[in-house]
Amino acid sequence: MKKALLLVLVVLFLVSPLFAGGQKDSSNTVVVATDATWPPMEMVNANKEIVGFDIDFMKAVADAAGFKVEFKNTAWDGIFAGLGNNEYDAVISSVTITDERKKTMDFSIPYINAGQVLIVPASDNSSKTLADLKGKDVGAQIGTTGAFAIKDADGVNLKTYDEIGLAVEDLTNGRIAGVVCDSPIAADYVLQNDNYKGSLKIVGTPFTEEYYGVAVKKGNKKVLDLVNKGIQAVIDSGKAKELEDKWLR
Repeated sequence: MKKALLLVLVVLFLVSPLFAGGQKDSSNTVVVATDATWPPMEMVNANKEIVGFDIDFMKAVADAAGFKVEFKNTAWDGIFAGLGNNEYDAVISSVTITDERKKTMDFSIPYINAGQVLIVPASDNSSKTLADLKGKDVGAQIGTTGAFAIKDADGVNLKTYDEIGLAVEDLTNGRIAGVVCDSPIAADYVLQNDNYKGSLKIVGTPFTEEYYGVAVKKGNKKVLDLVNKGIQAVIDSGKAKELEDKWLR
């Protein structure tokens, strides 16, 4: 009986560190959702990997703050509901910080300014602002600040899309008169994408001043403090500027 008891104690002694270690690793991992359909901010490359500015930025934040990060590709239309249901710990997905969103979630300090811009066909020499497209259809991704801007524009018809790429495709094919989206996204389609380069253009300058932030569930101070610590370190070190030059210039 004593030998059996001794054997049980030895097994527990050997196994318990494994469980403790696993628990520690789990608690040190922040699961982050992203809708990987917004190049160059977040996208899936040819190797099925999630890449982009936000991804590199969040990895740098994790390194600076001393936690591990795991990304979860999540459709935009349910991304905030998933955050509220504890399906992940945070969202980094070109999320603009707004007063309306602050009512249901908490935000990190801002990490980049990305105002809304208007994309029109390269042949359109008369449209400089949204007001110039009165009576016409203008596209944006559903639930974004671009869609809100079009909705607020007097006489402009909003057409929403599940992905911004679908709006750009419709614009290229003449089905809509313009597209409104964040300036980094617009730059990727207009300046870097071979499918649209030369056929589209960005008119004017950003007509909003908007800041992206990392969203966490309301009241999740532990994750928020970790993320803020990392963001500040990445900005102060100059790493954020390096990533902007890599992905957005």
